[in-house]
Amino acid sequence: MRFLGRYPSPLTPLTKLYSTIQQEAQHCCHLKPQKSNTIFKGYVKTGSTIKALLLFRSLWRKGTTCIDSFSLLFVLKACTMKSHVREGKHVHAIIINLGFESVIFLQTTLLNMYSAMGNLDDAHRLFDEIPTKNVVSWTALISAYVNNGKPNKALKLFRQMQVDNVEPDQVTVTVALSACADLGALDMGEWIHAYVCRDQGVEADLCLNNSLINMYAKCGDIRKARRLFDGVKQKDVTTWTSMIVGHALHGQTGEALQLFAKMEESNRCRKRNWNNGEQRSNLVLPNQVTFIGVLMACSHAGFVEEGKQHLKSMKENYGLTPQISHYGCMVDLLCRAGLLEEAYGFIVNMPIQASAVVWRTLLSACSLHGNTELAANIHHRLRELEPSHAGDYVTMSNTYAAVGMWNEKLMVRDQMTQRRAPGSSSIEVGSTVHEFVAADKSHPLRRDIYATLEGMNKNIKGSGHTPDISWWDFNSKTDY
Repeated sequence: MRFLGRYPSPLTPLTKLYSTIQQEAQHCCHLKPQKSNTIFKGYVKTGSTIKALLLFRSLWRKGTTCIDSFSLLFVLKACTMKSHVREGKHVHAIIINLGFESVIFLQTTLLNMYSAMGNLDDAHRLFDEIPTKNVVSWTALISAYVNNGKPNKALKLFRQMQVDNVEPDQVTVTVALSACADLGALDMGEWIHAYVCRDQGVEADLCLNNSLINMYAKCGDIRKARRLFDGVKQKDVTTWTSMIVGHALHGQTGEALQLFAKMEESNRCRKRNWNNGEQRSNLVLPNQVTFIGVLMACSHAGFVEEGKQHLKSMKENYGLTPQISHYGCMVDLLCRAGLLEEAYGFIVNMPIQASAVVWRTLLSACSLHGNTELAANIHHRLRELEPSHAGDYVTMSNTYAAVGMWNEKLMVRDQMTQRRAPGSSSIEVGSTVHEFVAADKSHPLRRDIYATLEGMNKNIKGSGHTPDISWWDFNSKTDY
């Protein structure tokens, strides 16, 4: 079904600002589109999306002589910036009415708009309606799936793109590498790297090198990531951050913190050279993500005081406001150090409201250390935040079981609901990522998979391993 039949036109009124735009619209309707486009561009650049939409509405009602494809481009960008879903669909219908649906930059912008709104079905349907798909349209759709947390589908599209004899460009491979990093698909990432090395049409610029470093770091090959990092002469904050986070993810605390110190030292050297004519813009200052890597490294090593100093320096030295992710890293650091009460006080006194993930970190630590009283307090808070999250009940149940409080354990198990969607795991085999859920019986190789798992269990038992089943609820029935 085509979009024209689903989304009516013209645009509907948005706000009372319409009356203030009337005079500007009256002026623009006597001008060529280039003049009105300048105004549209200014509105989009300053984030005045409502004004852009109201001006377009006024011009549309007065006629189409002062509207061209660039006018529609700026209006689509305005819809994308503030997620004006209904208005974006109306503009799409207008594009079809005016016969601009084949304009490639409008097609790409529409794909980006639907992607930003999380509407992948319409984005893919729009892509399917493009008669001649080029590398730009393919890249836009692949990016849509990556940005909406579907990297597996993105890589399938990347492979299909090559089957259709459309050569990826620098942007395409950068996006595909991001999908590999999200999935941990090292084989596919290495294939893309080899493709970049042998293809003369793809230039390995800083952005692409950053993606390669990030991919290798997140896919487990930290040595290759470091070799690429050391080979980059002009590094930006993304280069440094990718490597710092990579070391932190691999538990290489010393390397991560030394690299951050080296980054700060390079900035101090540049500051000393300001008097010699070097520009201030050459400074490479850490960002929010950089400090996540630093705090993660401190957490792995148990550097409590150093972690506190880095959190403090974010605002004092770099003017960065800590976000929930940074506070979550600090809570994890305190929990790993066994400072549960301090972690609880830290959460309560945070300047922003703690998320369920932060409380859940402390709940897991309480379970590990057998602190049932604090765990019960936290579980009560989590029930208020996410009452249907069954995992919290399981953790609380295991906490009671670990200290022999069986009546309390049974009480928690009785309260537990069965609304949780099953978690999934994925594994890469031959550049293809397979996804599984618990007790999955849908995979075509399920018999071989379960036979292998059974063999692994026999080998583990044969080696003398005895599992700890003290927490297990023998009254529950689980289908394996």
